[in-house]
Amino acid sequence: MRLADRPTPSSLIALLVAAAFFMENLDATVINTALPAMAATFAVQPVDLNIGITAYLLTLTLLIPASGWLADRLGCRRVFMASIVVFTLASLLCAMSQNLWQFASACVLQGVGGAMMVPVGRLAVLRNTPKQNLMQAIAMITWPGLVAPVLGPALGGFITTYASWHWIFLLNLPLGVLAFALAWWLIPPSADGMASSRFDWTGFLLCGTACLLLMSGLEQVGGTGQLMLAMLCLFCVGVLLAGLWRHCRRSHAPLLDVSILRIRTYRTTIVGGSLLRAAINTTPFLLSLMFQLGMGMDAFRSGLLLLTLFAGNLGMKVLTSRTLRRFGFRLTLLLSGLALVVLTLLIATFGPDTPWPWLVLVLLLSGMARSMTFTTLSTLAFVDVPPAQMSHANTLFNMLLRMAYGMGIAIAAVGLRMAEAWLPQASALTHYHFAFVVLAGLTLLALWDVWQLPGNAGQLLSRQPE
Repeated sequence: MRLADRPTPSSLIALLVAAAFFMENLDATVINTALPAMAATFAVQPVDLNIGITAYLLTLTLLIPASGWLADRLGCRRVFMASIVVFTLASLLCAMSQNLWQFASACVLQGVGGAMMVPVGRLAVLRNTPKQNLMQAIAMITWPGLVAPVLGPALGGFITTYASWHWIFLLNLPLGVLAFALAWWLIPPSADGMASSRFDWTGFLLCGTACLLLMSGLEQVGGTGQLMLAMLCLFCVGVLLAGLWRHCRRSHAPLLDVSILRIRTYRTTIVGGSLLRAAINTTPFLLSLMFQLGMGMDAFRSGLLLLTLFAGNLGMKVLTSRTLRRFGFRLTLLLSGLALVVLTLLIATFGPDTPWPWLVLVLLLSGMARSMTFTTLSTLAFVDVPPAQMSHANTLFNMLLRMAYGMGIAIAAVGLRMAEAWLPQASALTHYHFAFVVLAGLTLLALWDVWQLPGNAGQLLSRQPE
């Protein structure tokens, strides 16, 4: 039997893509605790290594818009396998780097692989999974985005302490070889070469520049605090997006098909969903800072508490599909979102004297609510998207998925600065409490968009039999 003719094992494809996602997501978070050791090797200051991290993120942001066209032109299988090769080789070059500029160059190459691997992998799952199995498949490929930010810092510290920082990247080599072999075996090549249109360079330049300026503006807000420069960047983003919208509406073969925003369920996951993901992705980052800088914990105890979020994420996975079928997408999102609001406000009451059992319980429930909300959003996004528009929908979804984290960090930073300005005599812990209240407000604001969904939203999947 030929490879293209045999049945596609969609669940195995989802598992493969989830593993690739985990490798990429973990790589982006595990490095943070290794920065001092890497800086010593390169004979630079730890802050100087931000150039490598920034180069990776900017390359990722710039190239994601092209991923959908490449997948249509060359096929998901070819692009996904090529991205694994590029990402794995770049990991080897990162480990072999002798100075800062070699490392930064390797990070750019790694960003090229990551920009293709994640969105094209998701597209492979969407194209090869029957509708009745889509809920379970998307639940499987969303857990890396929830788990990696929690496990990454602890794993990075362990590897750096008991081996060396080089192994953070070298561990990707056997994983990459295995992922390449499985991709060749599992993903069918039957849909290769679907696109015949020329590449939309105008749309790519407008979209890529807007994404770069948006990330730069968010970095100014969340990092340096240069608000005037941030406002200038965001103003330019608005102008570029207006030009991109006009171009995509008029072009016969645009890079992004903006007509998909007419689909109500998809639009909700883009607008309100981006705000929800911003709040969800920022929580582990802000918790780690509050535990250590606000409550005086060491890194080990802080890491142990963050693992409770991970336990909640995993614990909820077995109930996600059943809950969605029982209550539907709209009610599930509203209930899990309201639970996030309440639990985030409870986190804003944590202090040095808070009993550990209460800390663990709140964080466990928060992890469960995060998992349910994240998975529901990711599934709802593609429920009503027709196959012909799946590539465009997936590209835009992945772009905003990447930016949600930066947006959340920026909003949390603004919350901290507001607290410092309005409550200058208050403790650092109070400032973090205020930032969590801001995140709770952001979550509540996002739920307004969810509230406007029809009650039968996503019923094609939520009414599928188990």
